[in-house]
Amino acid sequence: MSKHNIKEEARKLIDKLPDNSTWDDLMYEIYVRQVVEAGLADSHAGNVISLREVRAKFGLPE
Repeated sequence: MSKHNIKEEARKLIDKLPDNSTWDDLMYEIYVRQVVEAGLADSHAGNVISLREVRAKFGLPE
């Protein structure tokens, strides 16, 4: 997650959830946020491969 105020970001996330949300709903939202932020960090760091390389790796047509 973002380096700035994690508690405040968590509060915002919780506030966006419906009133009938479960713990699983909250954990899923945190997980998605964490994965997206990790992906963006990788992208900014240049840790990416081309679509052509992905297709070749998995034997998919171009």
